Amino acid sequence: MAVEEEKVQPGEAAETPAEPVVEADAEAQGEPNPFEGATQAASSEPAPAAGTGGDLTSLLEDARSRADDHWDQLLRSRAEMENLRRRHASELEKAHKYALDSFVKDLVGVRDSLELALEAARLETADLAKLREGTDLTLKQLADVMTRFGVERLDPTGEPFNPEYHQAITIQPRADLAPNSVATVIQKGYVLNGRLVRPAMVIVSSAA
Repeated sequence: MAVEEEKVQPGEAAETPAEPVVEADAEAQGEPNPFEGATQAASSEPAPAAGTGGDLTSLLEDARSRADDHWDQLLRSRAEMENLRRRHASELEKAHKYALDSFVKDLVGVRDSLELALEAARLETADLAKLREGTDLTLKQLADVMTRFGVERLDPTGEPFNPEYHQAITIQPRADLAPNSVATVIQKGYVLNGRLVRPAMVIVSSAA
């Protein structure tokens, strides 16, 4: 009996554990551990909280409400931009159509003066001196209207010839003028706010 008790000493039984050695060998050989995935999933998965489904529904409804608000704002912005575009197009069309409104109003007065002068000239008792005076006043009225709207007349008699504003139709020898000067203006030119409307038709001088 004493011999059997020595064979089963606690120290000797602990030196040869069988099952842990097999598990270590299996892991070293690359075999999957069937409990590893379940353990990791259990450790990484958060614990379910009370009311989680209600919170997700509330968040979804809030996001949907914000999306609807943003869509409405986008539609309103598009409508405002379209109205603004139409308003600008209408104003631009009116500006093009009625740009000469003030000029025409002043020009109508000049035409009235010309019609009165023509009626006076048709009378048998027409006074030539008064007709000339009326014509001078009408021309002055017309010149004032044109100047008020930026129209300038080109009358370059005696000035050096400028091909940008003058159109030479012929050359004339002149001893009293420097060569390449405007000797005679056949038709006056006009400039609108610095931009040439019609060049002056001139005769250019040359050496005699």
